[in-house]
Parts: sequence; structure tokens; C-alpha cells
Amino acid sequence: MEEISKVVPINISSELRESFIDYAMSVIISRALPDVRDGLKPVHRRIIFGMLESGMTPDKPYKKSARVVGDVMAKYHPHGDSALYDALVRLAQDFSTRYLLVDGHGNFGSVDGDAPAAMRYTESRLASIAMELVRDINKDTVDFKPNYDDSEKEPVVLPSRFPNLLVNGSSGIAVGMATNIPPHNLREVIDGVVMMIDQPDITIEDLMTVIKGPDFPTSALILGRQGIRQAYATGHGSIVMRAVHSIEETANGKVRIIVTELPYQVNKARLIERIAELARDKKIDGITDLRDESDRTGMRIVLELRRDVRPQVIMNNLYKHTPMQSTFGMNSLALVGGQPKVLNLRQFIYHYLEHQKEVIRRRTQYDLRRAQARAHILEGLRIALDHLDEVIALIRGSATPDEAKRGLMEHFALSEDQSQAILDMRLQRLTGLERDKIEEEYRELQRLIAEYQAILADEQLMMAVIRKEILEVREKYGDDRRTRIVSEEGAFDEADLIQEQDVVITITHAGYIKRIPTNTYRTQRRGGRGVTAAGTREEDFVEHLFITSSHNILLVFTNRAKVYRLMAYEVPDLTRTAKGIPIINLLNIEPGEQISAVIPVKQEDLMREDHYLFTATKRGIVKKTSLNAFANIRKAGLIALSLHDDDELIGVRITDGNQEIMMGTRNGMSIRFAESDVRPMGRGAAGVKGISLDKDDIVVGMDVLIDDVTVLAVTSKGYGKRTKVDEYRAQSRGGKGIKTLNVTTKTGPIAGLKMVHESEDLMIITNTGVAIRISIDTISTLGRNTQGVRLINVNDSEVSTVARIAATDEDEPVVE
Repeated sequence: MEEISKVVPINISSELRESFIDYAMSVIISRALPDVRDGLKPVHRRIIFGMLESGMTPDKPYKKSARVVGDVMAKYHPHGDSALYDALVRLAQDFSTRYLLVDGHGNFGSVDGDAPAAMRYTESRLASIAMELVRDINKDTVDFKPNYDDSEKEPVVLPSRFPNLLVNGSSGIAVGMATNIPPHNLREVIDGVVMMIDQPDITIEDLMTVIKGPDFPTSALILGRQGIRQAYATGHGSIVMRAVHSIEETANGKVRIIVTELPYQVNKARLIERIAELARDKKIDGITDLRDESDRTGMRIVLELRRDVRPQVIMNNLYKHTPMQSTFGMNSLALVGGQPKVLNLRQFIYHYLEHQKEVIRRRTQYDLRRAQARAHILEGLRIALDHLDEVIALIRGSATPDEAKRGLMEHFALSEDQSQAILDMRLQRLTGLERDKIEEEYRELQRLIAEYQAILADEQLMMAVIRKEILEVREKYGDDRRTRIVSEEGAFDEADLIQEQDVVITITHAGYIKRIPTNTYRTQRRGGRGVTAAGTREEDFVEHLFITSSHNILLVFTNRAKVYRLMAYEVPDLTRTAKGIPIINLLNIEPGEQISAVIPVKQEDLMREDHYLFTATKRGIVKKTSLNAFANIRKAGLIALSLHDDDELIGVRITDGNQEIMMGTRNGMSIRFAESDVRPMGRGAAGVKGISLDKDDIVVGMDVLIDDVTVLAVTSKGYGKRTKVDEYRAQSRGGKGIKTLNVTTKTGPIAGLKMVHESEDLMIITNTGVAIRISIDTISTLGRNTQGVRLINVNDSEVSTVARIAATDEDEPVVE
């Protein structure tokens, strides 16, 4: 019988090609690249899941790291123990990982490059924030797959309740490709996620207003923003990092350089060796001593210098010849749907949110099934309790439990589970208190079932759940940024070139805007003629004037209730008499829109949920909206509130939700009510009635009451007065109010209503461009039913703008 040959002829070229492709894909998908959803490679995912399964949670004692490595290697990761331990160590190094996922106990290495102790000596457990990666994993939120020998199940991906890929970054070398993603600040990244939830069409530029750039665990500096912009926009970019140093002068007059922070992934011991080598070879001349004074309180590298040496020259040479200035080459490659893709900043957050939607959907379905199953059991118990005597008689008359179960099912139309639950019920459940507990639990389950069904039916509700829960993570684990972003020599950002100072910003009725220093205006006596504030045309006049920092954000609201965003330093700095430039050159304001209010805010305040924008219209409609609803404003603007056709927005104020509101009308009426009378509403809501108006009346002013203020009313013909707040009783929102000023032909109608303090100044602008700045304490305090005194001689003009200004010591009063 002829022997069958076991040799199969193949083409060596084809075999090499196919085998290498298989190997390359295995390295790419199963080893070197992180998943965009949880930011983990398989080895890290298996370590975290294995520690969870072994009960090594933050509330339990530390366990030997060798036990972690052994369990994970045996169950999920059949590779070398040293590679597995190295991966675990990195998750516990505070100089390698921004937010530690493993809480290590023992020697886990150092920034000097010292190796960690052997795994038999160190101990570990999951860090607290790592529990957010696995939260709800037992609620069918993610798929599981068989392990390498089908003996266990492991998760395909973790629920990851925070964006771990951006927060902790990742690096890895695959075959023909590599990834290098820097860590970021948790607060900033979550703020970016919340911005995308609120505005799904957000741009990368908008996201960068909150996600400033990488935030490395070793702190240090990032030079310039150009590399960050390129990396966030394209997925590739070079980010220049630089050490932090200070200059100290010793008692004997010598100077030394103190280095306290190093760029990410720089080995301190090798850096010191490199500096010593350069000093020894005289490539850097002037270093007389070099020592490492670092201890457990922080890093401190000391470079002693000769007296005749300039420290900055030494630093420039160190930046050039040592890793004290390094480059992080960002390459944002991650697995999306099992395929490697280069991602920009927006795509990172988009794919993470898609994952979170799936996690919340599956968790809600799981909770719904559990709640429905429990409600089904309780429905059976309620039937049993309603027919207690019959049930007891049926059970007593049954020969076996199975016969009793069948009897219950047939007699009361119960399911098998319900019947079994009745048979398992303890006698104590028959007491009145226990029966009330069953009813209370059943009502609560019905509420939960309705809530779960609503979430599954409405994606907006689902996104609200994600938003709420991720903000809880931000509040619990967020910390301040460590890495500072500074300007690069020769490539300054505009904000870094503008001196931060208080400025006056004016906007005219025709839409011309400019900024000028606050000291341009001098304080004058009440009744003076004023100075020209702007070189306006005859038909134009200054309509808005306010003080702000040159680095603040301006929220510009129009009469059509749209809001636009502008940086204060973007407004041209011009002379006092200059006309300004058209605001349409800076904002995409539509034809016919007029500026109604400008609110200066700090960038960090835009993410606060405890601050509100309170708006009022000329028809007396008011609304309160959370300030963070305006964190992301597109160039085309956003709708701030819904208006009726005959209405306009006339006022906007920032509040804390617990203040009192004062509104004044053209005919001299006013109302005071609690801000809490108005519930918070979304941006698109129309609002509620703040004051009831006569047919010929409109609202001309809205302000908030603060401590130690008086109510200032100024009329169109230049009359005004202050009135004590006590004379205005608090009323309910929506009433007609009470008289605030006796409007006559002499005074003209009211032009402005403000809450003022005696320490402030008042700026009054007429429609011919004449301005006067007077001290508030020079204005008489009179009763409500009076007409006031003359504040400005308007001649044939009228008062158009009234603004309060903080008094400054350098202002010199003059008499004219």
C-alpha cells in the first residue's frame, strides 16, 4: 500500500506574506493598540478585570502583585509574567500614569529609571478611579468573550465611565504603525464631553476652549499651542515640553538654578549624567556644582553657577543639548470597531459617547428586566394578600407543594414564579407593616419601570443620564491642571501678547465697537457737561458701555434673543474719540439685529451649574437659564430664548439662583420679586411673565438686588435719584408693581434702572455721544414718588445709556 505523503507543497512567498499579515493584525488588534472606547490595551483590560474578579478592590487589603500576575496569566493573558508585571507597574507609577488605575504598595520604580522590586515583594489593588472603568459591568453593559482556552469569560471592552484614552493616554508600537497619545486633565476632558452632549455639532476649536492641551503627570511646561492645535485637528502633532526652573541667589552672591519639574518620560538620573558630561567637556561652561536634592516631598535638581555667568544662557544651552526640552510626538491611533484609525479630538469624544450610549442602553434594559421581574412577583403577592384566607385554605388542603402551586396558578391565574413566591413567603409578611412595605416597593418599582422605559425611548434622556453621571466622576476625581501651557518664543498666542487689564468697551447703536483703558474718563461733579466718549456720527450714539478684563469672554446678546461669543482683547484698542469698527467685522450678526446686553464672564465660570443667566424682555417676560448652557457658542450664534413677534430682549444678568430681581418700566412702575419664583429653563424656552404692563408701557431695566445697594432711576431728560430698597416691598412675580419715579413732562420717561453702591461711579451717555462720569454718593436719595434731581444737562439730546463703574483711586475730580 502506497504511503500517503504528509508534505504539502506551498509557495514560500505567499506563505510569508499571509503569515506576516496574520501576525501583524494580531499585534495591532490584540496587543499594541488601545480601544477608543475604554482606552485600554488587552493586557491592561485583563489586569483590571482580573483584579476585580479576585476582589482586589480599593476597600480590601493589598494583595501580592505576584498573585495578580499569576491569576491574570492563568485565566486571561497567556504571555510572559515579566511583561504582565511591567504593564501592572506602569499603571501604579505616578510619574507614568496621570490618574493611577492600580494602587501600589512597595517599590514600583522611580523617575530615575530604578527598576521596581520583584513582584513577590510588592503589593497592589485597584485604585478608586479604576472602579469607574468597571462600574456596571455586572449589568450586561458590555459583551464577554471566551478566554484563550474557553475556560473563562473576559470582557471585550470595559464600560469605562470616564474617557480613559484621553485622560491617561496610551503608547504602543505595532507592526507598521504606532500610537502615542498624551494624558489629559480629567476635568477638562469631561467638560469637553459635556459640551458635545449639549452641542452635538461642536467643532474642534470649540472643544479646545475647555480641553487646553495635554496634562502630564510630571507637570512641566508646554511651549506654544500650535502643536496642540495641529495634533487635535489632524491626529498628528509635535508638542514641545520644557522643564520648570527657578533662579536663587545664595548668601555669598552666587546664583544657582533649581529644576523642580521635568518633561514627561524624562529619566532624571540620565539627565543629570548628561548635564555633568556637558559641564565636564566644557560644552556648557559655567556650572560649578551639580547635585540632586530630590526627596519624597518633590524634585529638586541644583546647578551652582559661576558669578560671571548668566543663568538664562545656561538654560538655553540645557534646552538645546539635554532632555530638559523634549518633544512629545502625538500620534492618535486607536482601534475603532476593531480597525486602527487616526482620530482628531472631536472623534475621540464622539466614539466615547457612542460607547456610553450603548452602556447606558444595556444597563437600563437590564435594570428594566429586573424591575419588571420583581414587580411581577409583587403582583402575585398582592393577589395573595387580597385573598389571604382562600390562599391559606388552598395551601392547607394541598397534599404536596406542587399540588399547591398548581392550585394557585389555576385558581388565581398566577404564573409559576408568582405561585412559588407565595409558597416561599414567610408568615411575618402577613403583618400590616410588611403588607405596607410590599405596596410601597411595588409603587417604587412602577416608577422605576416608567423611568427606564422613558430613557430607552428618548435619546435626550439617555444623554442626560450620561451627562449627570460623568459630572459626578468629574466632581469626585477631578483635580487642577499640572502642566502649564506657555508661549513659545517667536510664536506667541494673541492672548499672551495682550496685557490683562481693566478696559472700557463701548458699542454704539449703529453697531460700532471699541475698547479703551478705564483711566480715559475722569470723575466729574454731578450736573457737569461731560466729555465726548466717541466720535459717532450725528445719527449714531453709544448704547452699551461696561468695564471688564481684557482676557474675559463677552457674551453678546441681541434684541432677537441670539447670543454670540467674543474675547475682550479681540475688540480693537482705540482712542477715546475714535468711532470704533463695525461689530459685524467681529461677529456674524444678522441684518436688523441690535445689541441688547453684553455679559463679560471668565472661561472657567462657563462650566458652572450654580450660576444662571437671567433674561428679561420689553414685554415683561423673564427666564432663568444655567450659565453652562452657553459654554459652547458657534460663530453663527445660539438662540438664548424664544421670543414672540412683537417682543425684544432688553436685559441679561448673571445670578446665583437665590437673588432678588427688580424690573422697571418706561412709565415709572417697578416690581421686586424673588428669583426663585422663576424655575430654571433650557435655552429654547420662552420664559414666564415677570411684570404685567399697561398697553403703552414697556420694560426699560432689569437688575439684581445685592447688599448695601440703592435703586437708581435715570430719566431720558437727565433727571435721576436713588431710593432705598426697603421702600420696595417684595411681591409675587407677574404683578403690576408699584411706582418708582414720578414721571412728568419735565423729567421724561425712565431711560434706565440700576442697583448701585455708594462706592461706585455712574456713567451716563446721551444719544449724541456725550458722556459724564459721576460718583454715586453725590446723587440724592429720595422717596419713590419723586422726580429726582438733574444729573446731566442733555440740552436737545436724550439719555441713552446708564452704566455703573467701580470707582478708581487715580481718578481726579474736576469741575466744569
